[in-house]
Amino acid sequence: MASAGLWLRPGRLGEVLAVALLFASAALPSLAAGADESPSPARHDYEDALHKSLLYFEAQRSGRLPHGQRVAWRDHSGLTDGLEQGVDLVGGYYDAGDHVKFGLPMAFTVTMLSWSLLEYGADVADAGELAHALESIKWGTDYFIKAHTKPHELWAEVGDGDTDHYCWQRPEDMTTSRQAYKVDRDRPGSDVAGETAAAMAAASMVFREHNPHYASLLLHHALQLFEFADTYRGKYDSSIAEVKSYYASVSGYHDELLWAALWLHRATGRPEFLDYVVDNAHAFGGTGWAITEFSWDVKYAGVQILASRLLLNGEHSPRHRETLEQYRSKAEHYVCACMGRNAAGGADANAERSPGGMIYIRQWNNMQYVTSAAFLLSAYSGYLSTSSSSASGAAVTCAGGGGASAGEVFAAAVAQVDYVLGSNPRGMSYLVGYGSRYPARVHHRAASIVPYKHSKEFIGCAQGFDDWFVRKGANPNVVVGAIVGGPDRRDRFRDHRDNYMQTEACTYNTAPMVGMFAMLNRLARAESAAAPAASSPAADQSVNR
Repeated sequence: MASAGLWLRPGRLGEVLAVALLFASAALPSLAAGADESPSPARHDYEDALHKSLLYFEAQRSGRLPHGQRVAWRDHSGLTDGLEQGVDLVGGYYDAGDHVKFGLPMAFTVTMLSWSLLEYGADVADAGELAHALESIKWGTDYFIKAHTKPHELWAEVGDGDTDHYCWQRPEDMTTSRQAYKVDRDRPGSDVAGETAAAMAAASMVFREHNPHYASLLLHHALQLFEFADTYRGKYDSSIAEVKSYYASVSGYHDELLWAALWLHRATGRPEFLDYVVDNAHAFGGTGWAITEFSWDVKYAGVQILASRLLLNGEHSPRHRETLEQYRSKAEHYVCACMGRNAAGGADANAERSPGGMIYIRQWNNMQYVTSAAFLLSAYSGYLSTSSSSASGAAVTCAGGGGASAGEVFAAAVAQVDYVLGSNPRGMSYLVGYGSRYPARVHHRAASIVPYKHSKEFIGCAQGFDDWFVRKGANPNVVVGAIVGGPDRRDRFRDHRDNYMQTEACTYNTAPMVGMFAMLNRLARAESAAAPAASSPAADQSVNR
């Protein structure tokens, strides 16, 4: 059971969120005229969504699978990873529908899973899923411990995207390169080292009660990795050319340095990390960038919201306040952009919305921006509602005037979650395995081929394309809990295996939703329990007094 000290739910926050949930179903705009399908009701089984979201991480496991593995169509894979380089790199996660282990998105996945538990861990525990959630984080952090072989050395990739994409095979049959790539003092990678530091710092707080020794080990690695990232600065895609076509660090590494420092401050309470965030705020873009997206690459919105939390909670000294106010201004630009409420700043001041209400950033795997926005908006609404500052601090101020209450911000977050689960023009759940209608031809090698446990006959590189990829029918295995790339800017979705921009799923799509599903499940249950009481004669009399 979760510790009340770590996962306390303030009563004031619960009241705000409960009220917001009542009108969240109205937050999606009216459908465009001529839509040929009606949206499903906004009420969803969030508990079922939570259970299924955690199964997805088991489907993405690399390495020797444990006895408690619940996704039975997967088997051991990547058992020689790192062997050529003389290191043990067995384990970790495949990021999507292929078999490369990319360190940057894997670390971001673990950071977001950990943040989910730090915000909503009591709700995850109440739903009976805490053990599985902890396992999903530990599967990643165990790998990062292996990959951090020296204080200034981190193995950042296993496999090569180019050769991997030439083949369509089960991970159990892999014949593609398992070359491993590292960053070190001579070939720096501040972005991947910084994100891994953030992941391990965040995870250390999650494990502090459940496994104190492991938490201390994670924090030790996080501190070393941050020192490495900050001392030997450089973009990891300049050191590892093979990653550039897949997970290039477009935003650079300054956001990851600020991000890691904030997580280390939260994990340790040491003031030098907050000093770092404040002193580098302008030079690193933390108080300069007005952002409309949050992702494995662009962390500025997350940085700004974490910094705002310190301001709202009063966790700062007087010298930090002015800069933290600047961080808050940029955080609220992001929040308002997601809600379409920035009245100043030009055409790019707000995120685009589909006719059905989905936040739309770009065509390739747009759902990652939807789920990350839902989480950030929910977290920020909570910080507002429990703020130790004046009453005026409990609202968002948008560019050009206007604003939003904490309840409105939360309602906007819930609307995005419900869109994912089927409250959209197609009435389709983009969480695979949830509801009666979801993508059946996910762009996923292991899911699209007969399970290894059922047929151990070797499937070659090109054979997989010829025998399985081209099939028109549904995948033989359901990647339960995966959130696919999702529809385009007009809510259109084509469920074809070759449509990788829309049908491929990624670990960082689902990670932010774990805590969200758990928290919404708690609120939905509370609302259901309150409904009979509200309709009783006694309740009516008390209302009329």
